[in-house]
Amino acid sequence: MAEEAPAPAELAKVDYRPPARDWREPAVDFRRGTYCYGAAPKNLQYLGLPNPRPWQPHDADWKLPPDWKQTILAGMKDRLERFRSFRLFMDICVRCGACADKCHFYLGTGDPKNMPVLRAELMRSVYRRYFTLPGRLLGRLGGGRELTEDVLKEWFYYYHQCTECRRCSVFCPFGIDTAEVTMMGRELLTLVGCNINWILEPAANCYRTGNHLGIQPHAFKDSVDFAVDELEEMTGIRVEAPINKKGAEILYVIPSAETFGTPHYYTLLGTLLLFHAIGLDYTLSAYASEGGNFGLFTSHEVMKRLNAKIYAEARRLGVKWILGGECGHMWRVVHQYMDTMNGPADFLEEPVSPVTGTRFAQARSTKMVHICEFTADLIREGKLRVDPRRNDHWVATFHDSCNPARAMGLLEEPRFVLRSVCQRFHEMPESTIRERTFCCGSGSGLGTDENFEMRMRGGFPRANAVRHVRDRFGVNLVACICAIDKATLPPLLEYWVPGMNVAGVHELVGNALVVEGEKARTQDLRGQPLASPEAPAGA
Repeated sequence: MAEEAPAPAELAKVDYRPPARDWREPAVDFRRGTYCYGAAPKNLQYLGLPNPRPWQPHDADWKLPPDWKQTILAGMKDRLERFRSFRLFMDICVRCGACADKCHFYLGTGDPKNMPVLRAELMRSVYRRYFTLPGRLLGRLGGGRELTEDVLKEWFYYYHQCTECRRCSVFCPFGIDTAEVTMMGRELLTLVGCNINWILEPAANCYRTGNHLGIQPHAFKDSVDFAVDELEEMTGIRVEAPINKKGAEILYVIPSAETFGTPHYYTLLGTLLLFHAIGLDYTLSAYASEGGNFGLFTSHEVMKRLNAKIYAEARRLGVKWILGGECGHMWRVVHQYMDTMNGPADFLEEPVSPVTGTRFAQARSTKMVHICEFTADLIREGKLRVDPRRNDHWVATFHDSCNPARAMGLLEEPRFVLRSVCQRFHEMPESTIRERTFCCGSGSGLGTDENFEMRMRGGFPRANAVRHVRDRFGVNLVACICAIDKATLPPLLEYWVPGMNVAGVHELVGNALVVEGEKARTQDLRGQPLASPEAPAGA
């Protein structure tokens, strides 16, 4: 159950006055609704992580191991030596303040420690104390802070109020990626067993069964078979959705939410119909049934393990290359970390569209193409027949999901697809889209209900931009290409902009797609009536 949250009018009153207390004094109020619960011991045990025990952040005693301080400092030293970027980000900030008002959590809370510069300073101050000469000699006068249990609790609180969206890095003149600081903070906390359950349970499930929900292979197949049956009922088209098909040309990897959650499920229906329309030789995998990677929010080691299953399945099934669905952090892992963790994937071929012959050179190393790149190419080459009037009941806008937008630069392809399948499309204000997009407020594993108030605060800037296009253009649908967005934008928008809908891009593609042999389409993939009386009865 969601924690009780203040009414929107109350939450919108944000006090930006800095507190009187010295920021160097750690003092965290673990107030219900503003933090995530601690990870259950079974999930740490399954992943082989240290210090499994029952605990909660609001407990006075976190049951830390006796040598917790030495463990953290040794872990910090190790990472400073292994990750050049980490040391660089500890040293080069000049506190210019360019990032100060760019974080959605700062805008939604007014808490100065949610300014990216100060959130990073929580760790930099410890770095100076123990790893720089001025800090070792002069302590606080040298900009250092002692590592205490209260500082550790402060790290936990604020590094789980950063969604690793990287918006602040767009504005930093030195290119400091504060998300990398948050990742290091969470990784160090993991060394002493301080994780949140909303991250570790999906990671443990994924390690055990291949997906976040722990869905067994036979249940995965049942879910896909159900989608095939329902799609036939809607369209009259019986599609094939092969699973674990050896020798298929392409492995298609989806976020597992598409098999059980809405609105994600409608995206799956749209892609199944698309693949049928073009006669694609592909397969799903019951063992790599999850593109999402909650290891990104835990540690480099867990991230590497979860990413490896996708490529292991590609090798086992003997496919040529991989097509990835509408997921967020899967793409950040693939584009920014996969090569050095598990790649290069030289056993696969450079992706080439079997329909258009287009060579996806940008995926030469990872051998993995985004579904929006693939579909945009099909439309551009005239290989799809679409009737955008079938989406006339929607007035759409597009939310750039943080990871595809900022981590891989996927900005134009989804817009090109949307403009091709929708007649009514409007952008949100320029300062809130593309590279400068605002996070949903629940990314990086923070989308849990016990954290509801903080999620609503963090998502306030995005919701405010949606409200703008609703009031000005009558927008009633936010399209996006991230499974977390599809799960967390509906409650966020219901809170701030009631009545708004959320959809995947390929749900709208599926609505507009004209497929040979289909029956008259009177409803969209949600079962809602089409608005246009001119909707064709099929080819």
